[in-house]
Amino acid sequence: MKRRDFMKAAALAAGAAAAGGCGTAGALRGARSAAPVGGRRITVADTGCEFEREPLVRPFGFKGGYLTNIWQSAAMIRSTSGRRGIGVCTHSTLWSDAKVFAANSEAGGNALMFALTAHALRVLRGRAFTDPVALNDELFEEVYAYGKQITRNPKLRQTFALNALVGVDNAAWLLYAKENGIATFDGLVPEAYRPALSQRHPKAASIPLMAYAIPIPEIRQAVDDGYFFMKIKIGQPGTQAEMLEKDMARVSAIHAALDGCRTPYTKSGKLPYYFDANGRYEKKETLLRLLDHLRRIGAYEQLALIEEPFDEENEVDVRDIPVRLAADESAHTDKDAVTRIQMGYQAIALKAIAKTLSMTMKIAQAAHDRGVPCFCADLTVNPILVEWNKCVAARLGSFPGLEGLGLVETNGHQNYRNWEVMRGYHPYPDAAWARTERGVFNLDADYYAKSGGIFAPLPHYEALFPEAHA
Repeated sequence: MKRRDFMKAAALAAGAAAAGGCGTAGALRGARSAAPVGGRRITVADTGCEFEREPLVRPFGFKGGYLTNIWQSAAMIRSTSGRRGIGVCTHSTLWSDAKVFAANSEAGGNALMFALTAHALRVLRGRAFTDPVALNDELFEEVYAYGKQITRNPKLRQTFALNALVGVDNAAWLLYAKENGIATFDGLVPEAYRPALSQRHPKAASIPLMAYAIPIPEIRQAVDDGYFFMKIKIGQPGTQAEMLEKDMARVSAIHAALDGCRTPYTKSGKLPYYFDANGRYEKKETLLRLLDHLRRIGAYEQLALIEEPFDEENEVDVRDIPVRLAADESAHTDKDAVTRIQMGYQAIALKAIAKTLSMTMKIAQAAHDRGVPCFCADLTVNPILVEWNKCVAARLGSFPGLEGLGLVETNGHQNYRNWEVMRGYHPYPDAAWARTERGVFNLDADYYAKSGGIFAPLPHYEALFPEAHA
C-alpha cells in the first residue's frame, strides 16, 4: 500500500489553523463526563498523525453523493512514561456533513476533517488526563468550535468533529489501558456503562450494505453466501419525486431478486430489510408513500427498520409512523439520542467507529435506560475498526427479532479495492472470528480473550511514527 502525501495535508491543516486562530490546550472547555472513569494520571509528551488514501472498487453512493476513495488516518499519543497508543480512523465527510462534502472537492473535504484530527493532537500535547471519556468531551468542544471556523460553517454537524476524533479517542483509550494494566475490552468499559454492554453473544450478524450502484446479481450472491440482514441505501439523487421513484424501483428489483430466500435467524425465515435514507426524505408523506409501495409488492412484513429517514433539522414527530425508525447521524451525542427517542425513534444506530468509543458508550447507556435497542452500523471502515465496532455489538442486548445475536454492519469487503491488503494490517487476520461465515461472526472464547485484537500491536500503523519510542 503506497503512503500518500502527508505533507500536503499537513500544510492544509497548518494553513487552516492559522486562518482559524483557535487557541491551545489552555482554551479547553466543556462539561466533564457525569461518571468519571479514573485511573493513573497520564501526561501527554508527544502526538502525531498520518493518513493514507484507500481507493474504492466503484463510486460509492449515498446521501445523494458519491465517494471514490476514503482516507484512513492514524493518531499517536505518547505519554511521559514512554508508552504510546495508536488509534486509527476512517474519515467520511459525506456521511458526517453532506454540506461540507458538497462545498469542497472530495480531497478538500477530507483535508478539512484531517485538520481537525491534527488540531486535537496539538491541543493534547502537555495535557494530563485520568479519564478518556472526560478527555473526549473536552476535546469535542474544542475541535467542534475549530471545525466551524475552518469550514466556515456555523451550523457544522457535530458528527464531523466526532468522526475526526475517532483515532484520537481510540489512541487515548489504548494508552489508558497500557498505563492502568487493562488488557480486555470488558476491563476497559467504565462501570457506569456496563449495564448497556453486559452481553457476550456467541454470534453477531454481519450486515452488508447495498448502495445505489451495487448490481442486483451481487446482492443475490451475498444472500447465497449466507448474508441475511440486508441494508439497502435509499434516498437516491434527484428531486423528492425522482428520489421516490428510483427508491421504489430499486426496492422492487431487490425484493424480486430475493424472492424465496430464507434464513434460520428469524422466526418467519424471511430476510429482514434495513433501509437507510441518510436524511434524504423531506416529508413524512413521502416516506408513507414508500411504505405503501412496500405493502403492494409484499415486502412490508420484512421491513425491520428504516434508519434516519429525515434530516436532523427536520424535527418530525414520528410516533405515528408504523415501522421501527432508527436514529443515526442525528444522534450525535447522548443528549441528542434522548431527544430522538422522545420524538418516537425506536432504535439507535451506534457508531463507535464514527462518533468515538467514548460518546458511543454514553449513547448506548442512554438508550438502554429507556428500553430502546441499539445495533452497530458501519462507515465503510478498515478491518481494525470493524473489531472496535464488533466489541460493542457483541455486548449490546439482542435486537428485536434476532434473539441471541449481536448486530454489526461491515461493508468494507464490498467497497475497498485493496480490502485483502488492509486485512493484512489486522493482528489476527486468519482468526475464525475475524471473518464472516455464512452471514455471521462466530464469537468464541478466543475472540473474547483477545477482544478482537484491539489491544495487539499494529506494525503497519506503528511504522508511520518511527520517531516515537514504544
